Amino acid sequence: MRPVPIILAILVCAAISIFVLKGGNSAAPKEETSESGAATAQEFPAVSVLVQKSVAQPVTSGIVLRGQTEAFRQLEVRAEVDGTVISQPLRKGTFVTEGQLLCELNIGTRQAAIAEAKARYEEAKANNKGAKGLVEKGIISETAAFSREAALESAEANLDRAQREFNNLKIKAPFSGLLESDTAEFGSFIQRGSPCATVLQLNPMKLVGNATEQQVSRISKGAPAGARLLSGQDVKGEVTFVSRRADNVTRTFRVEVKVPNDNGKLRDGSTADIYIALSGEKGHLLPQSALTLNGEGIMGIRAVKDEKAVFMPVQIIRDSAEGMWISGLPEETDVIIVGQEYVTDGRKVDVTFKQKGS
Repeated sequence: MRPVPIILAILVCAAISIFVLKGGNSAAPKEETSESGAATAQEFPAVSVLVQKSVAQPVTSGIVLRGQTEAFRQLEVRAEVDGTVISQPLRKGTFVTEGQLLCELNIGTRQAAIAEAKARYEEAKANNKGAKGLVEKGIISETAAFSREAALESAEANLDRAQREFNNLKIKAPFSGLLESDTAEFGSFIQRGSPCATVLQLNPMKLVGNATEQQVSRISKGAPAGARLLSGQDVKGEVTFVSRRADNVTRTFRVEVKVPNDNGKLRDGSTADIYIALSGEKGHLLPQSALTLNGEGIMGIRAVKDEKAVFMPVQIIRDSAEGMWISGLPEETDVIIVGQEYVTDGRKVDVTFKQKGS
């Protein structure tokens, strides 16, 4: 056996072992590390964006409620005494003035009752006359004097009652308004508490709507308001009542607005969209496209600060034909209106300002 091949094989194996232990070619990793560091150190280029200089201004905003018209006053006029109607009826739709006769009842024996009450009053008055002097003279006792005084007061009360019943025979309109029903028919007998007629006061008129818990906290008494009816008619007024108690079923709060109805065109029960104005709020008017969401799903805008993009959360006040009114921004803000979707917080931006009127 020749020793030369064996020695050569041993030398090749030793060389391979030394190469593996030293990690092969060490020059390549050094070059890769150098290129990685250069890429990390390199900065991203600035993103071109269009910016609008926005200044906060007063916002004419409001709350819209779905509601209806309602008579300012509605009263069912009822009889206070029994009797037969002797007046001709007034038909529904008739306009009546305050104090106008609606129903008149038959006198019956009430005139005689008044005469009797007057007689007893005069008798009691005479018996009581000089009672104090008779007590001082010892002719009658103090108890008898008190009885005479009580009889006089009782007779006076009976006379007043009889006079009141006589006056109540004429049932009159408590306020000016429109008859919603016919008055009681001639010859009909009505009892105490029976209706004579129903009167509506339609000038002024009420607009009634229901506000949610979030809306009612922003509505105040005296705030300007208006409404548009289904007929297209517009009316204006002011808030006169905001309920402090929620409806047990809907959990909403009643809101009333008083509006004039001089021409009488408004009707009770008409559907209306009620607009209640709010004041004292400032906001920015921006294009709707300027709104965006951050990584957490919060709505806001991206603005420019120190030549870098920054996200600012906002709240929507209302929309309009010109854009969206939003709040939550500083008094003066440079808002990105084009390119906001391509930048993140801290990214450098190349700003181009929007010209007015463009």
